[in-house]
Amino acid sequence: MPSVEKIRAYAGPALFSFGFRPFFLAGALLAGLLPVVTAAALGGRFEVGGAYGPFAWHGHEMVYGYLAAVIAGFLTTAVPNWTGRMPVVGAPLAGSLLIWLAGRIAVAMSGAFGLWAAAAIDVAFLLGVSFFVWREIVAGRNWRNLPVCALLTLFAAGDIIWHGEQLSGAQTGLGYRWGLAGVAMLLALIGGRITPSFTRNWLARTGRAPIKAGVGAIDSVALALAGAAMAVWTVAPFGPLTGILLVVAGVAHLLRLSQWGGLRTFAEPLVTILHVGYLWLPASFLMLGLSALAPGAVPPMAALHALAAGAAGVMTLAVMTRATRGHTGRPLVADGWTVLIYALVNLGAALRVAAPFLPVEYALAVGASSGLWSAAFLLFAIVYGRYLIAPRPGRAT
Repeated sequence: MPSVEKIRAYAGPALFSFGFRPFFLAGALLAGLLPVVTAAALGGRFEVGGAYGPFAWHGHEMVYGYLAAVIAGFLTTAVPNWTGRMPVVGAPLAGSLLIWLAGRIAVAMSGAFGLWAAAAIDVAFLLGVSFFVWREIVAGRNWRNLPVCALLTLFAAGDIIWHGEQLSGAQTGLGYRWGLAGVAMLLALIGGRITPSFTRNWLARTGRAPIKAGVGAIDSVALALAGAAMAVWTVAPFGPLTGILLVVAGVAHLLRLSQWGGLRTFAEPLVTILHVGYLWLPASFLMLGLSALAPGAVPPMAALHALAAGAAGVMTLAVMTRATRGHTGRPLVADGWTVLIYALVNLGAALRVAAPFLPVEYALAVGASSGLWSAAFLLFAIVYGRYLIAPRPGRAT
Protein backbone atom coordinates (compact mmCIF):
# COMPACT_ATOMS: atom_id res chain seq x y z
CA MET A 1 0.00 0.00 0.00
CA PRO A 2 1.23 3.56 -0.72
CA SER A 3 1.06 4.56 2.95
CA VAL A 4 3.27 1.64 4.01
CA GLU A 5 5.80 2.39 1.26
CA LYS A 6 6.02 6.05 2.25
CA ILE A 7 6.51 5.21 5.93
CA ARG A 8 9.22 2.71 5.07
CA ALA A 9 10.96 5.30 2.86
CA TYR A 10 10.86 7.99 5.55
CA ALA A 11 14.32 8.54 7.07
CA GLY A 12 13.73 11.54 9.35
CA PRO A 13 13.15 11.76 13.11
CA ALA A 14 10.97 8.95 14.42
CA LEU A 15 8.74 11.47 16.18
CA PHE A 16 7.39 12.61 12.81
CA SER A 17 7.01 9.20 11.17
CA PHE A 18 3.39 8.74 12.32
CA GLY A 19 0.71 11.28 13.23
CA PHE A 20 0.04 9.71 16.61
CA ARG A 21 3.62 10.20 17.81
CA PRO A 22 3.88 14.01 18.15
CA PHE A 23 0.23 14.66 18.91
CA PHE A 24 -0.19 12.01 21.61
CA LEU A 25 2.96 13.24 23.35
CA ALA A 26 2.11 16.94 23.06
CA GLY A 27 -1.50 16.34 24.07
CA ALA A 28 -0.52 14.29 27.11
CA LEU A 29 1.88 16.97 28.30
CA LEU A 30 -0.81 19.64 27.92
CA ALA A 31 -3.44 17.54 29.72
CA GLY A 32 -1.00 16.75 32.51
CA LEU A 33 0.01 20.35 33.08
CA LEU A 34 -3.34 22.16 32.62
CA PRO A 35 -5.06 21.18 35.90
CA VAL A 36 -1.90 21.82 37.92
CA VAL A 37 -1.22 25.20 36.32
CA THR A 38 -4.87 26.24 36.66
CA ALA A 39 -4.96 25.24 40.34
CA ALA A 40 -1.77 27.21 41.00
CA ALA A 41 -3.18 30.25 39.20
CA LEU A 42 -6.42 30.12 41.17
CA GLY A 43 -4.31 29.95 44.31
CA GLY A 44 -2.86 33.34 43.42
CA ARG A 45 0.63 32.16 42.51
CA PHE A 46 0.51 33.63 38.98
CA GLU A 47 -1.93 34.53 36.20
CA VAL A 48 -2.88 32.36 33.25
CA GLY A 49 -5.39 32.55 30.43
CA GLY A 50 -4.53 35.98 29.11
CA ALA A 51 -7.63 37.99 28.26
CA TYR A 52 -9.87 34.96 28.80
CA GLY A 53 -9.09 34.32 32.46
CA PRO A 54 -8.11 30.98 34.04
CA PHE A 55 -11.50 29.23 33.96
CA ALA A 56 -12.29 29.92 30.30
CA TRP A 57 -8.70 29.19 29.30
CA HIS A 58 -8.71 25.88 31.16
CA GLY A 59 -11.98 24.74 29.61
CA HIS A 60 -10.94 25.75 26.10
CA GLU A 61 -7.54 24.09 26.30
CA MET A 62 -8.92 20.82 27.64
CA VAL A 63 -11.38 20.56 24.76
CA TYR A 64 -9.81 22.40 21.82
CA GLY A 65 -6.19 21.94 22.91
CA TYR A 66 -5.76 18.49 24.43
CA LEU A 67 -8.66 16.65 22.79
CA ALA A 68 -7.94 18.32 19.46
CA ALA A 69 -4.37 16.99 19.60
CA VAL A 70 -5.45 13.43 20.40
CA ILE A 71 -8.12 13.47 17.70
CA ALA A 72 -5.58 14.77 15.17
CA GLY A 73 -3.06 12.12 16.21
CA PHE A 74 -5.62 9.36 15.88
CA LEU A 75 -7.02 10.50 12.53
CA THR A 76 -3.71 11.27 10.82
CA THR A 77 -2.73 7.70 11.68
CA ALA A 78 -6.06 5.97 10.98
CA VAL A 79 -7.19 7.75 7.81
CA PRO A 80 -4.29 6.48 5.63
CA ASN A 81 -5.14 2.96 6.82
CA TRP A 82 -8.81 3.51 6.00
CA THR A 83 -8.12 4.89 2.53
CA GLY A 84 -4.78 3.40 1.45
CA ARG A 85 -3.56 6.89 0.64
CA MET A 86 -0.35 8.63 1.61
CA PRO A 87 0.16 9.50 5.29
CA VAL A 88 1.37 12.84 6.57
CA VAL A 89 4.98 12.42 7.71
CA GLY A 90 8.12 14.50 8.11
CA ALA A 91 8.02 18.26 7.59
CA PRO A 92 4.24 18.52 6.92
CA LEU A 93 3.53 16.65 10.15
CA ALA A 94 6.00 18.82 12.07
CA GLY A 95 4.37 21.89 10.57
CA SER A 96 0.92 20.80 11.72
CA LEU A 97 2.29 20.31 15.24
CA LEU A 98 3.72 23.85 15.14
CA ILE A 99 0.30 25.21 14.11
CA TRP A 100 -1.26 23.43 17.08
CA LEU A 101 1.44 24.78 19.39
CA ALA A 102 0.98 28.30 17.99
CA GLY A 103 -2.69 28.05 18.94
CA ARG A 104 -1.80 27.12 22.51
CA ILE A 105 0.59 30.07 22.77
CA ALA A 106 -1.84 32.52 21.16
CA VAL A 107 -4.70 31.56 23.48
CA ALA A 108 -2.48 31.61 26.57
CA MET A 109 -1.10 35.04 25.58
CA SER A 110 -4.34 36.44 24.17
CA GLY A 111 -3.82 39.65 26.08
CA ALA A 112 -0.73 40.35 23.99
CA PHE A 113 -1.94 38.85 20.70
CA GLY A 114 -5.45 40.28 20.83
CA LEU A 115 -8.63 38.22 20.72
CA TRP A 116 -9.02 38.30 16.94
CA ALA A 117 -5.47 37.17 16.28
CA ALA A 118 -5.65 34.49 18.97
CA ALA A 119 -8.87 33.17 17.45
CA ALA A 120 -7.46 33.07 13.91
CA ILE A 121 -4.29 31.27 14.96
CA ASP A 122 -6.15 28.78 17.16
CA VAL A 123 -8.92 27.74 14.76
CA ALA A 124 -6.44 27.29 11.89
CA PHE A 125 -5.35 23.94 13.29
CA LEU A 126 -8.75 22.24 13.46
CA LEU A 127 -9.78 23.69 10.11
CA GLY A 128 -6.60 22.26 8.60
CA VAL A 129 -7.17 18.82 10.12
CA SER A 130 -10.78 18.87 8.91
CA PHE A 131 -9.65 19.73 5.38
CA PHE A 132 -7.10 16.89 5.43
CA VAL A 133 -9.63 14.30 6.63
CA TRP A 134 -12.32 15.37 4.15
CA ARG A 135 -9.84 15.35 1.27
CA GLU A 136 -8.50 11.90 2.09
CA ILE A 137 -11.87 10.29 2.81
CA VAL A 138 -13.43 11.63 -0.40
CA ALA A 139 -10.38 10.89 -2.57
CA GLY A 140 -10.18 7.38 -1.13
CA ARG A 141 -13.95 6.87 -1.59
CA ASN A 142 -14.11 5.73 2.00
CA TRP A 143 -17.78 6.66 2.38
CA ARG A 144 -18.20 4.67 5.59
CA ASN A 145 -16.21 7.32 7.45
CA LEU A 146 -18.03 10.39 6.18
CA PRO A 147 -19.72 10.70 9.61
CA VAL A 148 -16.24 11.12 11.12
CA CYS A 149 -15.60 13.98 8.68
CA ALA A 150 -18.89 15.63 9.63
CA LEU A 151 -18.24 15.32 13.37
CA LEU A 152 -14.72 16.69 13.01
CA THR A 153 -16.06 19.69 11.09
CA LEU A 154 -18.69 20.30 13.76
CA PHE A 155 -15.94 20.08 16.39
CA ALA A 156 -13.96 22.75 14.53
CA ALA A 157 -17.11 24.87 14.31
CA GLY A 158 -17.39 24.64 18.09
CA ASP A 159 -13.97 26.25 18.45
CA ILE A 160 -15.09 29.09 16.20
CA ILE A 161 -18.25 29.49 18.29
CA TRP A 162 -16.19 29.56 21.49
CA HIS A 163 -14.04 32.38 20.15
CA GLY A 164 -17.11 34.18 18.87
CA GLU A 165 -18.54 34.12 22.38
CA GLN A 166 -15.33 35.57 23.78
CA LEU A 167 -15.29 38.33 21.18
CA SER A 168 -18.93 39.23 21.75
CA GLY A 169 -18.87 38.87 25.52
CA ALA A 170 -21.75 36.37 25.41
CA GLN A 171 -20.49 33.84 27.95
CA THR A 172 -23.18 31.16 27.49
CA GLY A 173 -20.88 28.13 27.40
CA LEU A 174 -22.28 27.16 23.98
CA GLY A 175 -18.87 26.73 22.37
CA TYR A 176 -17.66 24.52 25.22
CA ARG A 177 -20.78 22.32 25.17
CA TRP A 178 -20.64 22.17 21.37
CA GLY A 179 -17.10 20.82 21.49
CA LEU A 180 -17.86 18.28 24.21
CA ALA A 181 -20.94 17.10 22.31
CA GLY A 182 -18.79 16.54 19.23
CA VAL A 183 -16.27 14.59 21.29
CA ALA A 184 -19.06 12.50 22.85
CA MET A 185 -20.31 11.53 19.40
CA LEU A 186 -16.81 10.67 18.20
CA LEU A 187 -16.38 8.48 21.28
CA ALA A 188 -19.72 6.81 20.61
CA LEU A 189 -18.95 6.27 16.92
CA ILE A 190 -15.27 5.29 16.97
CA GLY A 191 -15.29 3.79 20.47
CA GLY A 192 -18.29 1.75 19.39
CA ARG A 193 -16.19 0.28 16.59
CA ILE A 194 -12.84 -0.36 18.23
CA THR A 195 -14.04 -1.65 21.61
CA PRO A 196 -15.95 -4.69 20.30
CA SER A 197 -13.42 -5.17 17.48
CA PHE A 198 -10.37 -5.27 19.75
CA THR A 199 -12.30 -7.41 22.22
CA ARG A 200 -13.14 -9.95 19.50
CA ASN A 201 -9.51 -10.01 18.37
CA TRP A 202 -8.23 -10.58 21.89
CA LEU A 203 -10.79 -13.30 22.63
CA ALA A 204 -9.84 -15.10 19.41
CA ARG A 205 -6.10 -14.72 20.05
CA THR A 206 -6.41 -16.17 23.55
CA GLY A 207 -8.73 -19.02 22.54
CA ARG A 208 -11.79 -17.69 24.33
CA ALA A 209 -15.34 -17.93 23.02
CA PRO A 210 -16.14 -15.02 20.66
CA ILE A 211 -18.72 -12.29 21.09
CA LYS A 212 -21.39 -11.56 18.52
CA ALA A 213 -19.99 -9.73 15.49
CA GLY A 214 -21.60 -7.02 13.44
CA VAL A 215 -23.65 -3.92 14.09
CA GLY A 216 -27.13 -4.50 15.44
CA ALA A 217 -30.21 -2.35 15.84
CA ILE A 218 -29.14 -1.29 19.31
CA ASP A 219 -26.03 0.38 17.85
CA SER A 220 -28.00 2.48 15.39
CA VAL A 221 -30.64 3.40 17.95
CA ALA A 222 -28.05 4.27 20.59
CA LEU A 223 -26.11 6.50 18.20
CA ALA A 224 -29.29 8.25 17.05
CA LEU A 225 -30.40 8.85 20.63
CA ALA A 226 -26.97 10.17 21.61
CA GLY A 227 -26.99 12.54 18.63
CA ALA A 228 -30.42 13.88 19.51
CA ALA A 229 -29.59 14.20 23.21
CA MET A 230 -26.27 15.96 22.60
CA ALA A 231 -27.84 18.34 20.07
CA VAL A 232 -30.56 19.40 22.50
CA TRP A 233 -28.15 19.60 25.45
CA THR A 234 -25.80 21.82 23.46
CA VAL A 235 -28.41 24.53 22.93
CA ALA A 236 -30.54 23.93 26.06
CA PRO A 237 -28.59 22.18 28.85
CA PHE A 238 -31.50 22.24 31.30
CA GLY A 239 -35.12 21.21 31.13
CA PRO A 240 -37.35 18.11 30.93
CA LEU A 241 -36.78 17.32 27.24
CA THR A 242 -33.01 17.52 27.60
CA GLY A 243 -33.03 15.42 30.75
CA ILE A 244 -35.27 12.69 29.36
CA LEU A 245 -33.32 12.40 26.10
CA LEU A 246 -30.01 12.14 27.94
CA VAL A 247 -31.27 9.50 30.38
CA VAL A 248 -32.73 7.42 27.55
CA ALA A 249 -29.49 7.76 25.58
CA GLY A 250 -27.52 6.68 28.65
CA VAL A 251 -29.63 3.54 29.07
CA ALA A 252 -29.30 2.73 25.35
CA HIS A 253 -25.52 2.96 25.50
CA LEU A 254 -25.39 0.81 28.60
CA LEU A 255 -27.32 -1.84 26.66
CA ARG A 256 -24.95 -1.39 23.73
CA LEU A 257 -21.90 -1.82 25.95
CA SER A 258 -23.36 -4.93 27.60
CA GLN A 259 -23.14 -6.78 24.27
CA TRP A 260 -19.35 -6.46 23.99
CA GLY A 261 -18.22 -8.94 26.64
CA GLY A 262 -16.28 -6.53 28.82
CA LEU A 263 -16.61 -8.71 31.93
CA ARG A 264 -14.62 -11.41 30.12
CA THR A 265 -11.57 -9.20 29.50
CA PHE A 266 -10.18 -8.70 33.01
CA ALA A 267 -7.14 -10.81 32.17
CA GLU A 268 -5.89 -8.03 29.88
CA PRO A 269 -6.25 -4.42 31.14
CA LEU A 270 -5.35 -3.08 27.70
CA VAL A 271 -8.73 -4.41 26.51
CA THR A 272 -10.68 -3.88 29.73
CA ILE A 273 -9.87 -0.16 29.78
CA LEU A 274 -11.73 0.32 26.49
CA HIS A 275 -14.89 -0.97 28.16
CA VAL A 276 -14.29 1.14 31.26
CA GLY A 277 -13.69 4.22 29.11
CA TYR A 278 -16.86 3.58 27.15
CA LEU A 279 -18.81 2.98 30.39
CA TRP A 280 -18.03 6.56 31.36
CA LEU A 281 -20.00 7.74 28.30
CA PRO A 282 -23.45 6.44 29.30
CA ALA A 283 -22.63 7.35 32.89
CA SER A 284 -22.04 10.93 31.78
CA PHE A 285 -25.28 10.92 29.77
CA LEU A 286 -27.19 9.78 32.84
CA MET A 287 -25.55 12.37 35.07
CA LEU A 288 -26.10 15.17 32.56
CA GLY A 289 -29.72 14.06 32.23
CA LEU A 290 -30.29 14.07 35.98
CA SER A 291 -28.57 17.44 36.21
CA ALA A 292 -30.86 18.82 33.50
CA LEU A 293 -33.90 17.57 35.42
CA ALA A 294 -32.69 18.48 38.93
CA PRO A 295 -29.56 20.68 38.91
CA GLY A 296 -29.84 21.12 42.66
CA ALA A 297 -29.45 17.39 43.22
CA VAL A 298 -26.77 16.70 40.60
CA PRO A 299 -24.43 19.69 40.16
CA PRO A 300 -23.91 20.51 36.45
CA MET A 301 -20.11 20.72 36.85
CA ALA A 302 -19.97 17.22 38.30
CA ALA A 303 -21.97 15.88 35.36
CA LEU A 304 -19.84 17.84 32.89
CA HIS A 305 -16.66 16.33 34.30
CA ALA A 306 -18.12 12.84 33.99
CA LEU A 307 -18.01 13.49 30.24
CA ALA A 308 -14.81 15.54 30.04
CA ALA A 309 -12.54 13.94 32.66
CA GLY A 310 -14.25 10.55 32.66
CA ALA A 311 -15.42 9.53 29.19
CA ALA A 312 -13.02 11.68 27.17
CA GLY A 313 -10.05 11.37 29.53
CA VAL A 314 -10.21 7.62 30.11
CA MET A 315 -11.09 6.63 26.54
CA THR A 316 -8.38 8.79 24.99
CA LEU A 317 -5.74 7.30 27.30
CA ALA A 318 -7.04 3.83 26.47
CA VAL A 319 -6.60 4.51 22.75
CA MET A 320 -3.27 6.31 23.20
CA THR A 321 -1.68 3.45 25.14
CA ARG A 322 -2.94 0.74 22.80
CA ALA A 323 -2.13 2.61 19.58
CA THR A 324 1.34 3.53 20.82
CA ARG A 325 2.15 -0.04 21.79
CA GLY A 326 0.79 -1.46 18.56
CA HIS A 327 2.30 1.02 16.13
CA THR A 328 5.72 1.07 17.80
CA GLY A 329 6.09 -2.70 17.85
CA ARG A 330 5.49 -3.32 21.56
CA PRO A 331 3.42 -6.25 22.83
CA LEU A 332 -0.30 -5.56 23.18
CA VAL A 333 -0.09 -6.26 26.89
CA ALA A 334 -0.49 -3.72 29.68
CA ASP A 335 2.55 -3.53 31.96
CA GLY A 336 2.51 -2.24 35.53
CA TRP A 337 3.06 1.38 34.51
CA THR A 338 0.13 1.21 32.09
CA VAL A 339 -2.17 -0.22 34.75
CA LEU A 340 -1.11 2.59 37.07
CA ILE A 341 -1.95 5.14 34.36
CA TYR A 342 -5.42 3.63 34.06
CA ALA A 343 -5.94 3.62 37.81
CA LEU A 344 -4.86 7.25 38.19
CA VAL A 345 -7.06 8.65 35.41
CA ASN A 346 -10.13 6.75 36.63
CA LEU A 347 -9.57 7.71 40.26
CA GLY A 348 -9.03 11.33 39.29
CA ALA A 349 -12.19 11.44 37.19
CA ALA A 350 -14.28 9.63 39.81
CA LEU A 351 -13.09 11.93 42.59
CA ARG A 352 -13.84 15.02 40.49
CA VAL A 353 -17.38 13.80 39.82
CA ALA A 354 -17.93 12.78 43.45
CA ALA A 355 -16.37 15.95 44.95
CA PRO A 356 -19.69 17.77 45.62
CA PHE A 357 -21.08 14.75 47.46
CA LEU A 358 -18.10 13.90 49.69
CA PRO A 359 -17.92 14.86 53.40
CA VAL A 360 -14.68 16.78 52.83
CA GLU A 361 -13.86 20.30 51.72
CA TYR A 362 -14.83 20.69 48.06
CA ALA A 363 -11.61 22.50 47.08
CA LEU A 364 -9.54 19.75 48.69
CA ALA A 365 -11.37 17.02 46.76
CA VAL A 366 -11.06 18.92 43.47
CA GLY A 367 -7.37 19.51 44.08
CA ALA A 368 -6.76 15.84 44.81
CA SER A 369 -8.70 14.79 41.72
CA SER A 370 -6.72 17.22 39.55
CA GLY A 371 -3.47 15.83 40.91
CA LEU A 372 -4.45 12.22 40.19
CA TRP A 373 -5.77 12.99 36.71
CA SER A 374 -2.72 15.07 35.81
CA ALA A 375 -0.40 12.36 37.10
CA ALA A 376 -1.95 9.85 34.69
CA PHE A 377 -1.11 11.97 31.66
CA LEU A 378 2.32 13.00 32.87
CA LEU A 379 3.10 9.35 33.55
CA PHE A 380 1.96 8.51 30.02
CA ALA A 381 4.29 11.20 28.66
CA ILE A 382 7.20 9.76 30.66
CA VAL A 383 6.59 6.04 30.09
CA TYR A 384 5.20 6.15 26.55
CA GLY A 385 7.18 9.19 25.48
CA ARG A 386 10.26 6.99 25.05
CA TYR A 387 8.31 4.84 22.58
CA LEU A 388 6.92 7.85 20.75
CA ILE A 389 10.28 9.51 20.10
CA ALA A 390 12.29 6.34 19.38
CA PRO A 391 12.36 4.33 16.13
CA ARG A 392 10.31 1.16 15.99
CA PRO A 393 12.52 -1.75 17.09
CA GLY A 394 14.29 -3.23 14.08
CA ARG A 395 13.41 -0.30 11.81
CA ALA A 396 14.83 3.12 11.05
CA THR A 397 11.56 4.85 12.04
